[in-house]
Amino acid sequence: MMRLKLIATATFGLEAVVKREIQALGYDIISTENGHVMFWGDERAIARCNLWLRCADRLLLLMGEFSAVTFEELFQQTGGLPWEQLIPPDGRFTVIGTSVKSRLHSVPACQSIVKKAVARRLGECYCMDQLPETGAEYRIKIGMMKDRAQLTVDTSGVGLHKRGYRTSDVAAPIKETLAAALVQLSFWNPERVLADPCCGSGTIPIEAALIGRNIAPGISRGFASEGWELIPAEVWKEERREAFKAIRSDVELKILAGDIDRRAISAARANAEKAGVDDCIVFRQMDAAQLQCNEEGGVMITNPPYGRRIGDDREIRRIYRALQAFFRTRPTWSLFLVTADKSAERNLFGRKADRRRKLFNGRMEVCYYQFHGEKPGKAARRSPGERRGEHLEDRDQ
Repeated sequence: MMRLKLIATATFGLEAVVKREIQALGYDIISTENGHVMFWGDERAIARCNLWLRCADRLLLLMGEFSAVTFEELFQQTGGLPWEQLIPPDGRFTVIGTSVKSRLHSVPACQSIVKKAVARRLGECYCMDQLPETGAEYRIKIGMMKDRAQLTVDTSGVGLHKRGYRTSDVAAPIKETLAAALVQLSFWNPERVLADPCCGSGTIPIEAALIGRNIAPGISRGFASEGWELIPAEVWKEERREAFKAIRSDVELKILAGDIDRRAISAARANAEKAGVDDCIVFRQMDAAQLQCNEEGGVMITNPPYGRRIGDDREIRRIYRALQAFFRTRPTWSLFLVTADKSAERNLFGRKADRRRKLFNGRMEVCYYQFHGEKPGKAARRSPGERRGEHLEDRDQ
């Protein structure tokens, strides 16, 4: 096995979550920066991490990093990297790129230089004047940042948020990777009830069910690196076999998912069935005000419509009133709400959230508000006037 430097890319704000996932898989972290978590791995790590990382966007193989302020430097140093250790004689390689605050600011020119340097290196190593490029794909990225070049190869192919279960969509769906992060950043565990009254196409409940059943998020899809000679086919078979053995089918989950839109519920049911978790999610077409659950210590994780995205002010206020009514009589429940609405704290509970986390839903900046409930049993010992909902009753009068 080779010792490789791997990079898991992540949406801004989720680096710490991705770092914990990588460590849980048994790999040592090298560094964590904005949008990137670098770690040591091997060929098996490429298969394992692609199958199991829930919150990363892609898994990249780092080929090299160096300073380059001229195209000649870029060409020579790119050509000095051991591309033949990764790309076989028939390998098909494309080059994409970015450039930020660098003297080599022309991305097409950088891409062309890298392509020529790699082709020359492989041609010399394999004694070929022309490479056929008919085999597996190797997508190379040249990233220029402040005159420093980073060359990586994408091992994932399609982004890791593409689990393979989303067959039906609704307006403004939340990415699967972000939904999984919301669940992992909450208090929820398989022993607690989880509710999402604005479930849309079901992404949050489905990701929670995958976590609760310990189903690898990439178990039903393919990856670009599955065709690489670097990783024996047997490694992929073994990792998938272990992933299937790790599924906890006997775990009973209590997940409630509702939406006022009939089409959304239909899409959510279809997606859950494709994901293999439809048996542990109760879907219901309903208004948020109709959500009922009297179990203590529940967790609500939701992504309601907001602002310019798909909702309007009247709809948002109606949903907030429904949440107020629900939590007024359920002090042991915790609310985890992601929204771009900066007035959410004031309009929901008239106080600051216990915790806040800035995230991005696509290109939109959002905040993950966390309102922590009381421990079960504690609320019962308090008088009704002392409970968390008292100020809501005052404000509603």
